[in-house]
Amino acid sequence: MKKIILIFTCVFLLSYAYAQDLEVVKEPVFQSGEVLNYKLRYGFITAAEATIKVTNSDLKFEDRPTFRLSVDAHTSGTFDIFYKIRDRYDSYVDKKTLEPYFYQENIREGKYRRQDKARFNQAGKKVVSNRGTFSTPTNQTFDLVSAYYFARSLDISKLKIGDKFKINYFLQDNISALEVEYTGKEVLKTALGNIRCLRFSPSIKPGRIFKEDSRLYLWVTDDGNRVPVQAQVDILVGAVTMELKSASGLKYPIAK
Repeated sequence: MKKIILIFTCVFLLSYAYAQDLEVVKEPVFQSGEVLNYKLRYGFITAAEATIKVTNSDLKFEDRPTFRLSVDAHTSGTFDIFYKIRDRYDSYVDKKTLEPYFYQENIREGKYRRQDKARFNQAGKKVVSNRGTFSTPTNQTFDLVSAYYFARSLDISKLKIGDKFKINYFLQDNISALEVEYTGKEVLKTALGNIRCLRFSPSIKPGRIFKEDSRLYLWVTDDGNRVPVQAQVDILVGAVTMELKSASGLKYPIAK
């Protein structure tokens, strides 16, 4: 079960972080009030669900207004009976640059409990958390949640098939870089209808979860919203698929 939830975290929060060195569009593609609901299937069984939403925050950092970006993930159905999971992630980001100031997570998985907090100092190239102080390679580093929203607002108009990009992210006690390849366009059949999508392939490392030749694919709406619609990856036993169940409060019409 913990492997399934780990995959959910990787697919859902990492899968959209694809391009640190592209320019951000003039305005964020999301707005306060946006709510996205996802489900994670292991084979034909729904193993977990998640809700991500954007709200205006009352907190200011360096006297700048912020968005609060929240993710609630939990097991469902039979999985919830045998191994109950209730995870919460919050990131506070600058409304203009979309870079994070503060991140916290509250992990409840079975009897396991963990609470982590991190403060980002982009100018000083460091992250200060309850686990220590960490130096960053650039002055643009993200937590997993802010990486997801930042990437959605990047200008990808000049992307060509085969182009690859990287983004730096902080997780627990480590700063890593994720590489993602743009692989083309596709019309995807979803619960919300047929949607025009862009397809990406984030890098993954084979090991205890993924096969040696496993590839993770992510489909994103080919419209102003850039909403992840589906992600799929083969694992050592079976396959895991993330699907968008519903979307509300979108800034633009969805690309059907």
